[in-house]
Amino acid sequence: MHDELRAALAGLLDGLPPKQAAQAVERLIANYRGRTPTDAPVLRDRGDVAAYAAYRMPATFEAVRAALTAFAARVPDWSPATHLDIGGGTGAATWATAATWDGPRSTVLDWAQPALDLGRELAAETLPDTIWRRQAIGADLTVPEGTDLVTISYVLGELRPEDRRAVVAAAAAAEAVVVIEPGTPEGYLRIREAREQLAAAGLRIAAPCPHGAACPIVPGEDWCHFSARVSRSSLHRQVKGGSLAYEDEKFSYVAATRRPAAPAAARVVRKPQIRKGQVLLDLCTADEGLRRDTVTKRHGTAYRAARDAAWGDAWPE
Repeated sequence: MHDELRAALAGLLDGLPPKQAAQAVERLIANYRGRTPTDAPVLRDRGDVAAYAAYRMPATFEAVRAALTAFAARVPDWSPATHLDIGGGTGAATWATAATWDGPRSTVLDWAQPALDLGRELAAETLPDTIWRRQAIGADLTVPEGTDLVTISYVLGELRPEDRRAVVAAAAAAEAVVVIEPGTPEGYLRIREAREQLAAAGLRIAAPCPHGAACPIVPGEDWCHFSARVSRSSLHRQVKGGSLAYEDEKFSYVAATRRPAAPAAARVVRKPQIRKGQVLLDLCTADEGLRRDTVTKRHGTAYRAARDAAWGDAWPE
């Protein structure tokens, strides 16, 4: 699915002057990081949408796919038949859903018609049955009865607080909800609020948390986020002036469900520190909150597993 998305994005900026594309991207970065909550669409025209798709879709796809993969591991016998992508724009989360499960019927809701039009164009060959529907994202939004999966990715930061809460409340009617935000302190706080709402609505927290109790992180002192590796496009390198062929997309997320789920016993919440003869693991645990484990060679199999562990992985207790 990654290769199909890359192919669909190839040549998207043909005819759009590089300077215009770069300016559009800089403005969109400010929006996606949540500094400009609004009740109007962020993607305003074809130029905005093309720049957004070329620059942000690969990163959004990888972050959402990582979150969905972690969730799918907690509900291994379940797959969604219906999927609603709220504020889905050009459909990166729909591509990620199709990369995680076979055959879900997706509907993308967004208030920006140019984004929907381009999303439909990009998905025409690979995801032809996707429905693209214009819809205000706010207090009047409803989720159809019987919806299996709702995704809300990189959207809450664009909304006013009352609309944020209304959208999450509507999403809670689904069988499962996965919310993804930028991996910033502000993005984490929005995920934390959504997590509390979903738990209060009766959903089980399935990932990344090992538990459904209050988050042990003290706001302002730290934040929960993860990382996904993204291949850089030429537009990434042009805008950021970087030479690396990749970058790491930081994101925060929560996945909750009304179905039986088996959360991880513990979750690696920072990049493991590998030292001579030992590995330091920062964990979020079900019973002890945040904890650092030191795994040494004398732990045998656990040591070998710790050396292979990555930020965001489940960890056995």
